[in-house]
Amino acid sequence: MGTPWRKRRGIAGPGLPHLSCALVFPKAQVGTMSPAIALAFLPLVVTLLVRYRHYFRLLVRTVLLRSLRDCLSGLRIEERAFSYVLTHALPGDPGHILTTLDHWSSHCEYLSHMGPVKGQILMRLVEEKAPACVLELGTYCGYSTLLIARALPPGGRLLTVERDPRTAAVAEKLIRLAGFDERMVELIVGSSEEVIPCLRTQHQLNRADLVLLAHRPRCYLRDLQLLEAHALLPAGATVLADHVLFPGAPRFLQYAKSCGHYRCRLYHTGLPDFPAIKDGIAQLTYAGPG
Repeated sequence: MGTPWRKRRGIAGPGLPHLSCALVFPKAQVGTMSPAIALAFLPLVVTLLVRYRHYFRLLVRTVLLRSLRDCLSGLRIEERAFSYVLTHALPGDPGHILTTLDHWSSHCEYLSHMGPVKGQILMRLVEEKAPACVLELGTYCGYSTLLIARALPPGGRLLTVERDPRTAAVAEKLIRLAGFDERMVELIVGSSEEVIPCLRTQHQLNRADLVLLAHRPRCYLRDLQLLEAHALLPAGATVLADHVLFPGAPRFLQYAKSCGHYRCRLYHTGLPDFPAIKDGIAQLTYAGPG
């Protein structure tokens, strides 16, 4: 009767200790290995947190905190920013409105806008080129729209395209608050892919002397080729593209450098309020289709 008991409870025999194979040994092994594995990965985790701390801060401000405030207020960040502008900025003064947006983004909620450093580059290029007509793809809250409109020469015209109707409504109010009427700044609601083929027939845009790409970097190459296909870029036209390094537009940059139709220059900058995160604006000068 001793043998059946040994078969049920473990393994025993001459010269062998009694062993419990299924329960005791694996539990002891797991309990002793887990702290060692955690300690082994700890230096790696600390290194990643230190090296990419700016990106973690950006993630918290642009995703976590923004989503929480959206839920609590029932408003989007652009709408909250406009409410702040209404109570703190001077109507009819685009410079003061831009400064107010910069202050709100730095001290209240990160707006993910172009910011003053890139803004100075944009304004300087618009003043240098003195374009008769500018096309902006990606109005967002209207920040870069105001920069361009301020720098336009007399009689200059700006067409700006925003795909999101709710965001476009905020930008429209900001543009009019700054004092620019529809003859000078026209806001078009729709996707760039659908709007570009209709610019000549529906919006009387025969040529864009300067184009700002500020919407989705993954769409830059597609929209640049659409502008070429519809002959909207005259020889000597300037194409500016924001965020070409972060989040990045590698296919767009590769095409611009290799197709033979553009002279390229890159302005290295950082993100507003996150200068350690490197970004840049690309300036392309169109040589013509030939």
